Amino acid sequence: MKEINRYRHKKILVLGLAKSGVAAASLLHKLGAFVTVNDFKPLAENPEAQGLLEQGITVICGGHPIELLEEGFELIVKNPGIPYHNPMIKGAEEKGIPVITEVELAYQISEAPFIGITGTNGKTTTTTLVFEMLRAGSKKPIIAGNIGTVASEVAQDATVENQIVIELSSFQLMGIQEFRPRIAILTNLYDAHLDYHGTREEYHAAKANITVNQTSSDYFIVNADQDKVMETAAGSKAKIIPFSTTKELTEGAYVRGGWIYFNSEKVMQRKDVSLPGAHNLENILSSVAAAKLSDVGNEAILDVLSTFAGVKHRLQYVGEFQSRKFYNDSKATNILATKNAISAFSDPVILLAGGLDRGNGFEELIPSLNHVKALVSFGQTAEKIEVAALEAGIKTIERVDNVEKAVQSAYKLSEPGDVILLSPACASWDQYKTFEVRGDMFIDAVHKLK
Repeated sequence: MKEINRYRHKKILVLGLAKSGVAAASLLHKLGAFVTVNDFKPLAENPEAQGLLEQGITVICGGHPIELLEEGFELIVKNPGIPYHNPMIKGAEEKGIPVITEVELAYQISEAPFIGITGTNGKTTTTTLVFEMLRAGSKKPIIAGNIGTVASEVAQDATVENQIVIELSSFQLMGIQEFRPRIAILTNLYDAHLDYHGTREEYHAAKANITVNQTSSDYFIVNADQDKVMETAAGSKAKIIPFSTTKELTEGAYVRGGWIYFNSEKVMQRKDVSLPGAHNLENILSSVAAAKLSDVGNEAILDVLSTFAGVKHRLQYVGEFQSRKFYNDSKATNILATKNAISAFSDPVILLAGGLDRGNGFEELIPSLNHVKALVSFGQTAEKIEVAALEAGIKTIERVDNVEKAVQSAYKLSEPGDVILLSPACASWDQYKTFEVRGDMFIDAVHKLK
């Protein structure tokens, strides 16, 4: 960890806890800052806050009192989930108090360079693939960020021999100042999180922050099949490395004649890739580009891509029972992700879908339902998804209370050779705390069937 003094004896407010807030508060305390933590959850129900209190950190729980901003804080480290229209954040901005996320702290203390991955879809799979390829190539990678391990924790132990492979959300990227990845990846851009960002332009601008501090000695791997991504790339100072699932490029990563290429070099045959789905080709090509730029050999790349079975909750193969294959795609929290999941299969699909109602319809899903033989719906959006299914000509539709019952219902409706796919097209928060909880319920229900 780099020894930095910029926070010594400075008053800093950590707003919102969860894993990233706890890590940020502990790190700042270690760096000599006068830290105050403010979390909405009451102290009696907040073991994280209690732990920080035991470290000697000031803790204020049970609300976000706006008068806190009068205490002379020089910096706020914000939980990424707290929107910028929150009164505390708006008040801080009016007072000229800088607001960052803990990713920025991680960068400031890290001795290891970063490989940063963002985009609307494919972030987690791409992050995991890059990590696995670097590990297979003996590059000593560390995985971090929005994938479950907190960046400012792992950065404390990282050395110059490591590389931190980090998944980054638009929420995190809005809170950077100096963060500069040696290699950045932008997988794709679609409309998402507009309830947080307010406009498409703000969302895209947040994603573009991944390259804002890059220089000509860095690399920016971008999706050449998307005009919006290429517009973002045009504003970057980094060396642009394109990838394409449809074009034969002269440089970057692409497919030609059944082979995956990087800069005119054959890397491996497309047929040897184990991941299902055309949409995963974006993730594969961008990760191959990052691996090659990191001097990983083709043998290591082939070893990973020929055996990789997917990330948990992202088109995860759960198993087979009575000649039915079960896939957990609980991470599909938007329509595009579900369209991609369905298109990964040529066999008949029984789709399990539904969740939080954000006010949208599901007309976009209709063209993708052509080989969905039955729908099992649940959650707030059950009726809306059923309307789309009827429009698509699906005659077998059942509504249930939860994912566990959806598995039971889907099995009864299925025949040998069918795929039973959980791909909700919605966030989980109407019924489940996270998409992981929802996916775990699906996995448990499948095991109960067996």
